[in-house]
Amino acid sequence: MPTEPETDYDPSLGNKFIFVTGGVMSGLGKGITAASTGRLLANAGFDVTAVKIDPYLNVDAGTMNPFQHGEVYVLKDGGEVDLDLGNYERFLDIDMTFDHNVTTGKTYQHVIEKERAGDYLGKTVQIIPHVTDDIKRRVREAAEGHDVCIVEVGGTVGDIEGMPFLEALRQFAHEEDEEDFLLTHVTLVPYSKNGEQKTKPTQHSVKELRSIGLQPDILVGRCEDELDPSTKEKIALFCDVPTDAVFSNPDVEDIYHVPLMVEEEGLDEYVMDRFDLSDEALPPEERDNTWRDLVTQDTHGEVDIALVGKYDLEDAYMSVNEALKHAGLEKSVDVNVRWVDSEKMAEDHEERLHGADGIVVPGGFGSRGTEGKIEAIRYARENGVPYLGLCLGFQLAVVEYARNVLGLEGAHSAEIEEDTPHPVIDLLPEQYDLEDLGGTMRLGAHETDIEAGTLAEQVYGGTSCTERHRHRYEVNPEYFDEFEDSDLVFSGESGNRMEILELEGHPYFFGTQFHPEFRSRPTRASPPFVGLLDAVLDRRDGRTDDETDSEADANNPEEVEA
Repeated sequence: MPTEPETDYDPSLGNKFIFVTGGVMSGLGKGITAASTGRLLANAGFDVTAVKIDPYLNVDAGTMNPFQHGEVYVLKDGGEVDLDLGNYERFLDIDMTFDHNVTTGKTYQHVIEKERAGDYLGKTVQIIPHVTDDIKRRVREAAEGHDVCIVEVGGTVGDIEGMPFLEALRQFAHEEDEEDFLLTHVTLVPYSKNGEQKTKPTQHSVKELRSIGLQPDILVGRCEDELDPSTKEKIALFCDVPTDAVFSNPDVEDIYHVPLMVEEEGLDEYVMDRFDLSDEALPPEERDNTWRDLVTQDTHGEVDIALVGKYDLEDAYMSVNEALKHAGLEKSVDVNVRWVDSEKMAEDHEERLHGADGIVVPGGFGSRGTEGKIEAIRYARENGVPYLGLCLGFQLAVVEYARNVLGLEGAHSAEIEEDTPHPVIDLLPEQYDLEDLGGTMRLGAHETDIEAGTLAEQVYGGTSCTERHRHRYEVNPEYFDEFEDSDLVFSGESGNRMEILELEGHPYFFGTQFHPEFRSRPTRASPPFVGLLDAVLDRRDGRTDDETDSEADANNPEEVEA
C-alpha cells in the first residue's frame, strides 16, 4: 500500500499486531496480561516487541508526580515513560526506545508543528486523518522488523481522551488481514454477594467497544479466581466471541506467575493459531522454559530489606522492588521489602530500621523526607548494615559523610538547600541556563569507568558498566579534595563526574548516581542489587555462625576456660 502523501503514513509496515484494551475500570492488569502473552510468544521462538499508548496530554511522563502515576521509567535513549514499559522490558527481556511510547501530547505536538511548518499544504488539519494517521505511523514504525507487536491502549474504553486512539485502532483493523490483527479486551468479572461471577460489566464494556466499530477477538476476564465454564459460555454468548476465545486471568501472588497462568489457559496457542503461526512456532518440548524454572524454583530462607522513601505507594518504586525481587531469584531467597516512611524517620529511625537485613534509599526529588533518609544512611554506615543508595540515595550518602565524618557542618545538596555553606552536591553545569523542566535532565544510558581493585569492579565483574541516568545534580567537583584521603571512595567515574561510591571497611556501602534498577531483569538481575543480597546473606550467615559458636561455648564451659 502506498504512503499517504499528507501524513507520511505507510500502512505496509509491521507484521502481526495484538491490540490490548481495558474495560470497566483502570488498574486491571491489562499491561501484565499483554506482557505475559508476549513472554509466551517469545518462548515459542518469535521476535516480540511492544508499544504503550498513553492518552494523557503530557508529551512524556517526566514531569508527572510518582504518587499520582507511579514511577517514571527511563529507557536507554533517555525517554521518560510510563512504568508499564518497564514491565514490557522485564517480561520480554528487551531494550525499548522512546518511540515505543505514544502519548496524546507527543502526537498533537508533532501534528501542530507540521501544520505550523506548512507541511499539510493548506489543508484543514483534523483528527481524521492527520492525528489518527500519526498514531498509526508511530505504531507501525515501532513494529517494523519484529514478528509480533503488542500494543497496549492505556486508560479505559469510553474515556474521552482515548477516542482518537480507538478510532486509529478501528482503521488499523481495516488495513490488516484477518490473520495479522487481534483485539484483546481485558475486563473485570466481579463476584456478587452470593458468590456468583457477574458478567454484566464485561457485556457493557464490549457494548461500548462495538459502538465505535470494534469487535474484540479475545476476552480476558480478571477475577479473584478462574472463570467458571458457565461464566465463559455466558460471556461468549453475549459478547459474540467463541467460548474458546474467553480466558481467565485470576489473581496470583506474584505477577511473574501470570505467564504460567495464561499458558495453562491456552492463550498463547490460541493467538498463534489465529495468526497462522502454529507451524512456525518451536515445538512445546523445545520452547524456552527459563522463565518457568526461575519463578517456580524453591527458595532457601528470606531477607528483610528496608526501602526508605517518601511516597507511600508501591508503584512509585516499582523498578526498585522488582530489582530486589530479581536479586532474590538469583540468590534463591525471598525478599521482603519493608516500607519505611522517611518523613517519620528523624525521631525513631533506629526502631523502624531495627531488624532490617539491608537498607535501600532510592531516587527522588525535593526536600520532603530528606533528613530521614540521611539518618537512615548514617544508621547503615555506623552499624555495618548493607546499604544501596540510588541517585538521590547516592547523593545523600555524600552529604551524610561530609557532615558526620568530614566535619563539613551544614553540608547539603544545593537542590535541597540553596544556601548551604557546603554544596557537596550541585547543579550539573549544562543545567544552569535551562528553562523547561520536561526532558532536560541528564537522561538515558551512559558508560561509567570503574577503578580496578574496587568493590565496584567486583560487583560489575569488569572495569566499565553502562547504566541509565535521570538527574540534574552531581557531586560538586570543588569538594573532590575533601574526600581524597577518606574511606569514602569514588570508584566509578564518567569524565569528571562521580558515578559510584563505596565505603572501605564496610560490609557493603554502595551508591550509584545512575539507576541500575531500570536494566534489571528476572533472568539477569542488576549487579548492585545482587551485591546487596550477597552482603546481606554473608552478614546473616556470619551472625548465625557467631550465635552458634556462643551457644557451643556456653554448653562447654571447660573448653572455654581451657
